[in-house]
Amino acid sequence: MEIRPARPEDYDAVAAFTRDTWADRGVSDYLPDIYHDWIAPGESERATLIVDMGEETPSDDVAAIAQVVMLSEYEGWAQGMRVAPDYRERGLATKLSRALLDWARERGARRVRNMVHSWNVPSLATTRTAGFDPGIEFRWAMPDPDSTADPEAAVGDDADAAWAYWTGCEARTALSGLALDPAESWALSELTRERLHDAADDDRLFVVGDDRATGFTYRNRTFSRESDDEGEVTWAEYAVAAWDDASACGSLLDAVRRDAASVGADRTRVLFPERVDWITDAALARSDLAEEPTFVMEADVS
Repeated sequence: MEIRPARPEDYDAVAAFTRDTWADRGVSDYLPDIYHDWIAPGESERATLIVDMGEETPSDDVAAIAQVVMLSEYEGWAQGMRVAPDYRERGLATKLSRALLDWARERGARRVRNMVHSWNVPSLATTRTAGFDPGIEFRWAMPDPDSTADPEAAVGDDADAAWAYWTGCEARTALSGLALDPAESWALSELTRERLHDAADDDRLFVVGDDRATGFTYRNRTFSRESDDEGEVTWAEYAVAAWDDASACGSLLDAVRRDAASVGADRTRVLFPERVDWITDAALARSDLAEEPTFVMEADVS
């Protein structure tokens, strides 16, 4: 067995065992679509590693794949762990995870995180075995875009007000200061004051409140995906949302509805921490919600 960097010629073997990863949930795996992008040189420092079993048949060589990306000088993000069905229950995911952690440590990482769906029990066990500890949990709010949405409270774009609110709010504590990363999709990293100023400069920051901030969010990116039922669907993604109460939540999600419509989005997703009061606030604001929370795990590699 050898753990080595993934190569272009590994594509067929990787695609063969990843296409049906979540077939039982009716969800297609993204890995076959982005594999060549994953291993191509890019701006982010990353390593995509595979477990090569050295079998005589080339299609049987690749038993597992995963990637780690450096999000900042001290934060790594592990993702895309897949193990071929014939090689499961052999500890390969743990060995591969530890190789990813070693790679990140050598490049200065102090924390490496990953995301696991709460329903994915085998991956939760593997993640703990590999050295990741429980981190934070969040849920997606998904208010429909609406150009006529009219927030009851004033909505501004004061980045310093948003930062002051963030540093003192319970949501920040619940999320350990994390928000969606601006460069790596489906990754979380520490929210910085600079990101809020960048969002304000691009008209992507929304701060609720008259005399003082009572909530904020910002649009992280827009992206399009092909859907079997609807064709191309455009999403507006909001990196994190925090608010004081149900009233502030209602105004904040109305600001999201209006903004999403202004950029031509068909759907939205807004990250907020998992807690019953925040979940019910979003429900009162007439927002759809993800059925289940998502977990972020964390390994201390310092």
